[in-house]
Amino acid sequence: MHKSTAVINTAVLVSLDFGAPDYAESLEELRLLAESAGVRCIALVEGRRHRPDASLFAGSGKVDEISAIVEQNDVPLVIFNHDLSPAQMRNLTARIKARVIDRTMLILDIFALRAQSHEGKVQVELAQLKYLSTRLVGMNTDMGQQKYAVGARGPGETQLELDRRKLDKRVVLLKERLEKLHRHRQVLRRSRTRSDVLSVSIVGYTNAGKSTLFNKLTHSNAYVADQLFATLDTTARRVYIEGSGQVVLSDTVGFIRHLPHSLIAAFRSTLDETAQADLLLHVVDANSSERFDQIAEVNKVLLEIGAQHIPQILIFNKIDLQDLPAGVQRDDYARIARIYLSAKTGAGIDELRTALAEVCNTRTQWDVPATK
Repeated sequence: MHKSTAVINTAVLVSLDFGAPDYAESLEELRLLAESAGVRCIALVEGRRHRPDASLFAGSGKVDEISAIVEQNDVPLVIFNHDLSPAQMRNLTARIKARVIDRTMLILDIFALRAQSHEGKVQVELAQLKYLSTRLVGMNTDMGQQKYAVGARGPGETQLELDRRKLDKRVVLLKERLEKLHRHRQVLRRSRTRSDVLSVSIVGYTNAGKSTLFNKLTHSNAYVADQLFATLDTTARRVYIEGSGQVVLSDTVGFIRHLPHSLIAAFRSTLDETAQADLLLHVVDANSSERFDQIAEVNKVLLEIGAQHIPQILIFNKIDLQDLPAGVQRDDYARIARIYLSAKTGAGIDELRTALAEVCNTRTQWDVPATK
């Protein structure tokens, strides 16, 4: 008998506190990630440990507690707020009698749901396959055996070797496709460079309001939702700035704590748009109590992709939720450093346009070259 959709979309969330200072924030993000993936939380299992259990990550007693909840509620999925080793995932699945995924798998699943462009889909699949390649051992061998007909195997090859060979071939193909897309992006970028158009990239923590700001500035209708990773595919538009001409504005994927390195690597061609920008608009959720930690997390990713040297303006968005006035703050060199605005209401948008015009007209003061 098939389970109903309501049951299939339920899960037990598991989060262990190892003493990290951002534990509460990480737990809240797990809830939001699950919600963004369309999963309804049946129960949250928490615990405190000094270090992960080598075999089961959570320890035998805690795993028994999870298993009991799964059995009582007929829950098909358990989501750990941590990265699990292949052996831990295999042991947990056998012990709990339900599918077990970790934080990285959950994020990959959300990315698979959100990707719309061909490039985005290729990047997500590549990240998924790279992740899967380390976890072929112990996966459902019956399903794997049904996939191959008699005679498909070479002499002496195991099912695992066949799966890995097929997976490796697909990875090579996807990398080749991404390289072609990357070269196409470079051609477009060189075209913009020749026309001496300022390139501005919107970056920020996921759900900070980047796409709403992008739509307000460009009068576009890029997808916006109050959920994590609503935007995956980079969208670029030309925007006319009065007194300065046109700039190219790009909306990018949001960042998050512990963003899997496989995703950063897979999305490198998209993130290159950020790394090659003249100016970054770093959007911050002014309503979040963790806004300064989120700024630090975004800057970590910018460092990883080689974009740490690009001039930034911090955009404190959602001031309408805090009843804060729109305004501009300047640094010691009289350059605009922060802008307080609401992309939703439009308060402060004029100040942002004025800031962009200032950057265009005083590039040398911003360390922005006139030509690349």
